[in-house]
Amino acid sequence: MIDLQLLSYLEGFLTEERKQRFLQVLEKRSRYITVAIEDVFQLHNTSAVIRSCEVFGVQEAHVIENRFGERLDKNIAMGAQQWVDVHRHSTTKDCIATLRQKGYQIIATTPHNDSCLLKDFKIDQKTALFFGTEKEGLSTEVLEAADGFLKIPMIGFTASLNISVSAAILLQELSTQLRDSDLDWQLSEIDKQGIRLEWAKKSIKSIDDILARYFKAN
Repeated sequence: MIDLQLLSYLEGFLTEERKQRFLQVLEKRSRYITVAIEDVFQLHNTSAVIRSCEVFGVQEAHVIENRFGERLDKNIAMGAQQWVDVHRHSTTKDCIATLRQKGYQIIATTPHNDSCLLKDFKIDQKTALFFGTEKEGLSTEVLEAADGFLKIPMIGFTASLNISVSAAILLQELSTQLRDSDLDWQLSEIDKQGIRLEWAKKSIKSIDDILARYFKAN
């Protein structure tokens, strides 16, 4: 349950402009699409994907850190990690299992195989887009577990795009398609309240002291 009294208390420390901005952004946010980033070596690529999630209204991202450890650069993400729920997984298997439990179809983004072109891909169910390493692409584990494959059409000599560029293109197109659809893609009111509470905590200086005073008084 969301502590609505605490939410109201903390939002009292925010400007009206800030509170309204939270509400405006949350109206466009969704968990219907999510991304999973598998063992990306270049940390700025992972951070840039998180930034694209924030920009295009994707509330949740998953990072698999089996081989290279933490791959999130706060400078590259430019604060986006504050506004996106980032879930870390130690293995690909764990990530896939978690997403399937939440009802997501697994879509492997790859320029190879018999992939569906972006223009032909239709969002008709909750979708997790998997992105792989810069050189090797996605693991065999993801490719074998995938419910489908997706690629961006390319007409030049180069057969692939940087992962962060690919993510930005896909998220822009699919999030637009989603918002134009009749699907139930928006966050629930309870979810919005929970996110508002977390965002308020991240927006207030000396939040630990403020929370301590609140809980002492209540």
